Amino acid sequence: MSYQTALTIYDVVKEMDRGQYLLPSIQREFVWKEEQIEKLFDSLMEGFPIGSFLFWKVDNVNKREYEFYGFLKNYHEKNNRHNEKVNIRGENDIIAILDGQQRLTSLYIGLKGTYSSKIPYKRWDNEEAYPTKKLYLNILNNETDSDSKYEFKFLTKKESSIISNNEYWYEVGNILEIKDINEIMDYVEDNITYSEHSLIEDKKVASKLARTNLSRLFKVVFDEGTISYYLEKNQDLDKVLNIFIRVNSGGTILSYSDLLLSIASAQWEKYDAREEIHELVDEVNGIGNGFNVNKDFVLKTALVLTDLSDIAFKVNNFNKTNMKKIEDSWENIKKAIKWAVQLISDFGFSRDNMKSNNAIIPIAYYFMKRGFPKNYLSSSDTMEDRLRIKKWFTRSLIKRVFSGQPDNVLRPIRKIIKENNNVFPFAKIMDEFKGTTKSIAFDEEDINENIMELRYGDQDLLPAMMLLYPDKDISKSIHIDHIYPKSKMREKSLREEGFNEAQISFYVSNVDNIANLQLLYQIPNIEKRDMNFKEWFEKNYNSDIMKADYRSTNLMPNMEYTLENFEDFIEKRREIIKKEFENILI
Repeated sequence: MSYQTALTIYDVVKEMDRGQYLLPSIQREFVWKEEQIEKLFDSLMEGFPIGSFLFWKVDNVNKREYEFYGFLKNYHEKNNRHNEKVNIRGENDIIAILDGQQRLTSLYIGLKGTYSSKIPYKRWDNEEAYPTKKLYLNILNNETDSDSKYEFKFLTKKESSIISNNEYWYEVGNILEIKDINEIMDYVEDNITYSEHSLIEDKKVASKLARTNLSRLFKVVFDEGTISYYLEKNQDLDKVLNIFIRVNSGGTILSYSDLLLSIASAQWEKYDAREEIHELVDEVNGIGNGFNVNKDFVLKTALVLTDLSDIAFKVNNFNKTNMKKIEDSWENIKKAIKWAVQLISDFGFSRDNMKSNNAIIPIAYYFMKRGFPKNYLSSSDTMEDRLRIKKWFTRSLIKRVFSGQPDNVLRPIRKIIKENNNVFPFAKIMDEFKGTTKSIAFDEEDINENIMELRYGDQDLLPAMMLLYPDKDISKSIHIDHIYPKSKMREKSLREEGFNEAQISFYVSNVDNIANLQLLYQIPNIEKRDMNFKEWFEKNYNSDIMKADYRSTNLMPNMEYTLENFEDFIEKRREIIKKEFENILI
């Protein structure tokens, strides 16, 4: 391995466009955030070193033995996160990037692409939550007090149009169209010096800043040998893998699944493992309100579902024999995973209220062993069995039995299901772990210190509340509703209503209390919205029988549901639901 003459950014980007620089399948996917890319460009402008790179020269003969992928150009957090496979043609050697993918992809996106990340608090399935942004440089920035001397930022086209005395956003990729430094002078004269931008007060100062910043950007891209790299020419894959693992042991952690996936890709014959697993991950994450499974989860599930004796997540378990078993069972594995996730989605779970994806694996295994009964997910004939799964699943999440060493839970559960797969063996699983740290049994301390202290927004809240609503139709969308609306519990409005400071403090601090929460189906919850609880209750339950039925189903105290009675309501309902938890769990 030898150290080479440093390359310019322009030269490297040009070779990436030509397909000369590619990513081997052992590489992880792109994971850098906008802020990291912005910081990288600032470091380049300030002349800071950005680390060396490791390239692997793959000769024409050996390049056909491996899978290679192109660089991402237009990153989209939801729709375009995966690199596309490249067909290797021609007689030329290629350069595979062993170390530096994140930095090179960032340079490529910053100069030639776009970045679309989700806006916080917007729904993940809302396409408008992912605005398309390009990298811009504020060429009028003169900041000296911040960590970054140069102001780079990913902006939408509309955001970039802002012009002021200290703000003029230049699209970084446009520097590639500049042929020499004189064109920068022309650009500044046309856009700043002699422009009609009235918001730029001192055109002379602004023009100088713009020329300085743009000239610096031009030199960084075209003139300076920034990409310092080592070139590995050895064609032995074992040695290359060893080098790759060592150089990737720091920085963004290399997922084992990326290496294992490359092994599967090389050993599967009927399928492309990488594409199959990526497609499955995307499909599963799109179920219901969205999930957050990844390649590791799929590969781990495959080990369990193929009944391999050793299910540890290690390279030795992804040998040729095991890979053949997984490939032969792949269609059933996919189906089992999708069925399992669809079922827990029907329960009301999603990425927002689940802490452990490993709890899905036994359900998938059960479906596979049960042989995927017709209409299982919707038939009234299987309702009781689905409720047994729900009972086990919710308890497992609350008790966090899959934290720590999940294999010690998965193996015995798999054995029980294998021996008892005509119905979901909830009772046998519960007996198996009694008296251990993985028990799903509860005592009074669990209820008092854990469940009763849950609040709105906690991930364990939904499974806990599901225990209180065993008869809810699990095929319908379920929402967690504030009984007394949160909008009525703001300090200002409570003060205007005449409540004293002690009451206001109690109301505000207890609006998210588990005692002020109920499960409602989607439509009733939308209709309820911000209505006063008393008003909503009287409107929807207008007979004594209906009122009594609602109180019984939702564990409500029999009282007047006025705002003035909120404190009394919380205290009484806490006692009711605490006793109900004790009856269910102890």
